[in-house]
Amino acid sequence: MEVNLRIFRYNPEAGRNKPSYDNYTLEADPTDRVLDLLELVKSYHDGTLSFRRSCAHGVCGSDAMRINGRNYLACKVLVQDVGNNITVEPILGMQIIKDMIVDMEPFFESYRSISPFLVNDEIPEDGKERLQTIEQRERFDDTTKCILCAACTTSCPSFWSNDEFVGPATIVNAHRFIFDSRDTAPEKRLDILNEESGAWKCRTAFNCTQACPREIHVTQAIAEVKNALTTGRLD
Repeated sequence: MEVNLRIFRYNPEAGRNKPSYDNYTLEADPTDRVLDLLELVKSYHDGTLSFRRSCAHGVCGSDAMRINGRNYLACKVLVQDVGNNITVEPILGMQIIKDMIVDMEPFFESYRSISPFLVNDEIPEDGKERLQTIEQRERFDDTTKCILCAACTTSCPSFWSNDEFVGPATIVNAHRFIFDSRDTAPEKRLDILNEESGAWKCRTAFNCTQACPREIHVTQAIAEVKNALTTGRLD
C-alpha cells in the first residue's frame, strides 16, 4: 500500500530553527509499524532524521511520539491501524531538542522526586526475604508495568498548562510503592504528592489512561492516591 508520511522536523544546529514538516510517499505493508517507516526514511531518504528507539518491542518506552495527534509507541502502531495518511510529531509539553527527540530530564527529575525504589531498613524475621500474600501483591501489580515512556504525562492537559505538575507517570510510580506492604515510606511519598504540584493537579481527563501503551489504569491509580491522601488509608 502507498503511505503518505508527514514528519515534524526541527534542527536549530542545521539552520532549521523553525518547526516544519517533510513529506514522503512510501510503499509499506499493512503490518509494517510506524517505526519501520521512520527507519526507512532515515536509512534511504534523510539520514539526519532523529528519533529515539531501542528495543522496538514496546518494552523500553523510548519511541513515544504523537501519531495522527495521539500518543503512541511507534513500535506498537501498525500502518493498517492508522491509515495511509500518517503524521508523526514529538510528544507535547517538553522542550524539543531535534525532530522527535525531546528533553526528558524534567520528566525523570519528577520521577526521582518520589523515591522510586523500595524503602525498608528493617531485617526480615527469617533474615532472608520480605514475604507478601497474593492479595498484597495484587494491590499494586498494575502500576509495576510502567516503562517510563512519558506517553501518559505528555497527553495530560494539566501538564501542558503547568510543567510544575509532577504528572501521571510520577504518581503511578509513587502508587507502586505507596501500596507495597513491604515499603516503609508511604507517608513521605504522600506528602510530596499532597503539595501544590502533586496529585491534586489531576483533573481526571482520562487522556493518560487512553495513552498508556501498557494499558495501566492510570486514572484509577491517581484516584487511589488521592483517596489515600484524604483518608490516610492504604487498604
